[in-house]
Amino acid sequence: MTTSLSRTEASSLSVLSVACFGIVANSFHGDGEPLVVSFAFSGIAFAFTYSLIRWLGNAFMKAGLRGRDMLKLKKVEIPETMGAVCAVVYLLAIIVFIPFPFYKDIVAATSGGGNRDVMMENQELDTGRILHLFPHSKLASYLSAILSLQSIVLLGIGDDLFDIRWRHKFFIPAFASIPMLVVYFVDFGVTTVVVPMHLEGYLGNIVDLGWLYYAYMAAIAIFCPNSINILAGVNGIEVSQSLVISFLLITNNVLSLYLAPGSPDAHPATDSHLFSIYLLLPFVGVSIALWWHNWYPAKVFVGDTYCYFAGMVFAVVGILGHFSKTLLLLFIPQIINFVYSAPQLFRLIPCPRHRLPRFNARSGLLEPSVTKWQHPPSAPLAWTLELLANLPLPLIKIETNAKGKIVESTNLTILNLWLVWFGPMREDRLAIAVLAVQILSGFLGLFVRHELALWVFRQDNR
Repeated sequence: MTTSLSRTEASSLSVLSVACFGIVANSFHGDGEPLVVSFAFSGIAFAFTYSLIRWLGNAFMKAGLRGRDMLKLKKVEIPETMGAVCAVVYLLAIIVFIPFPFYKDIVAATSGGGNRDVMMENQELDTGRILHLFPHSKLASYLSAILSLQSIVLLGIGDDLFDIRWRHKFFIPAFASIPMLVVYFVDFGVTTVVVPMHLEGYLGNIVDLGWLYYAYMAAIAIFCPNSINILAGVNGIEVSQSLVISFLLITNNVLSLYLAPGSPDAHPATDSHLFSIYLLLPFVGVSIALWWHNWYPAKVFVGDTYCYFAGMVFAVVGILGHFSKTLLLLFIPQIINFVYSAPQLFRLIPCPRHRLPRFNARSGLLEPSVTKWQHPPSAPLAWTLELLANLPLPLIKIETNAKGKIVESTNLTILNLWLVWFGPMREDRLAIAVLAVQILSGFLGLFVRHELALWVFRQDNR
């Protein structure tokens, strides 16, 4: 990978940065325009991330942060853990962005609006210059999101440096989610769920889950990062699936804000959906820059840091944006991949260190990778595997020895499953196929959420 920007790249990124900085500067002449500024910060984050990935490639290689692309004929070393660059730029962007969503409140409710020398009524002085009107809960949510994201980035970098075993790092995101869950408890604290119409006769209109609701949110914080980390192994798949989910979440926010039927007034959840957009737009910016270098043939690897970071961004916007169930509808391929992988993850089937597809050097195509059985599986497990292998649409491929004992089986990821179904294919075509499934299932999830919700619930709480 070249470590410098071409003249065209340098000039294009400079023009983009200057234009975005101009938009930010112009926002101070109005009401702050946080949504427009968030778009501008997305462009700035893209330019900085793109440049830093180029400039820091050799530094990462010298520090030992490098890896070989095992799915290529020439297994050259390229920089690894570039997701850390992406995450740091993102964190700096959303930290600098903090004043903009609260610009109108700062001007209206504090002396920051130039009323430092204005004589005030005693009542206003007694209430702290009407500081009680400032949306402290919104600021607390934003800061807790930053704390959770900073925590997961630090833990992700630690994983990339020390290569923590999967069973040890599985619960890492739960610790990073603590600031977010504490603020949710203090400022929102709703632990009730609406009961579907068909079950109201048994459970009533709503059910209070109490501490189980916090366990559910912690589970989402654990699932989202790990699910992206599990669905990996081919160039560009981690960043691409994250970008697709980001665009789907932004689409969900837009639909909820502007297309809700019979809602001419300001939407009651406007702040929550805008909060989600503010966090997602810079994420899209840094991810596109990383995708540019990680797509087939990859010039850099993203590392586990990016997977943790991306998943926690989604968990944060889903939990603090109060649409965690909608979030899960957009994670259908990841949920299927986790369920399909569970027998290996929980050691019912031998699980190798890496389960990425196997590269055939002769054909240049990817084939399903396999795991070896040192000891034959038990009779019930062997019967189950044979049943799955003989389905009209097989869910696994197995090899047996002369005695009919299973000696190897394909690794349980949907990447390998796709190759079982459709045969060997090139790496980029496999990635595109899985992304097509991600997009189609995502739009199906949005359709279910926005068109079919009233078939199950009495009202749509968009």
